[in-house]
Amino acid sequence: MFEKTNRMNLLFDFYQGLLTEKQKNYVSLYYLEDFSLGEIADEYEVSRQAVYDNIKRTEESLENYEQKLGMLAKYEEREKLLTELETYLQENKLLDKQLEEWIEKLKATE
Repeated sequence: MFEKTNRMNLLFDFYQGLLTEKQKNYVSLYYLEDFSLGEIADEYEVSRQAVYDNIKRTEESLENYEQKLGMLAKYEEREKLLTELETYLQENKLLDKQLEEWIEKLKATE
């Protein structure tokens, strides 16, 4: 469950602009704020089933966006390559202040 929560949080970060306000609110409360289905249902005066259905459909939408756009996969690959580059430079004593700054700037770029 922890892995799924992390994945949904990352997908939400990348694709939240493509979601409706209700989808954003429900997913944010459920995954980011750790609200239960019942708490969200009480907050919006709907049934737990309605909240569950909305969250499941939103999860599917986020996964579909990722399948089509691949922003998370590209981000993860970039992070992996930057880590490998940094490790290589450190191990070969090639890492200087300028390279460190460039690597940090690349890491900060989304």
